[in-house]
Amino acid sequence: MEIDLVTAVHLAGLALNAEALRRLHAVGHPEVRESHGFVLQHVVEGPRPIGEIAGRMGVTQQAASKAVAELERLGYLERTADPRDARVRLVRLAARGGALVEDTRRIRAEMEEELAAALGAGRAAELRSAARAALEWAGGGEAVRTRRVRAPS
Repeated sequence: MEIDLVTAVHLAGLALNAEALRRLHAVGHPEVRESHGFVLQHVVEGPRPIGEIAGRMGVTQQAASKAVAELERLGYLERTADPRDARVRLVRLAARGGALVEDTRRIRAEMEEELAAALGAGRAAELRSAARAALEWAGGGEAVRTRRVRAPS
């Protein structure tokens, strides 16, 4: 069966993400969902107030608070007082959240190595380059660079 390029790229991305998630579950993060990454990306580089997270996510403060509360309950995020203003609570990665980020990066690097072995290093490099070019063409590059990728609606 022949499928068009857009469908092939989309389905390949879904399959690769599903495999990465399966591996994350196997290494000790069984409750993690793909949607959690859309929240975590905003605190990887440092703590942020919930209002800023909501703005970056393009959702209400209530929606962001709900997502943060779930990740806090799971042990991936924690809230602390802002050292500059004790009235403000900052959301940051908890130790378990840092481990999740490290595990995710390691798993994705392993998968990239496996793809290079399966496709050949040259084809894998071409695939990466083409995927990045397609991302830019479709207007998603800036969101990736600024860690503001929005969850699909």
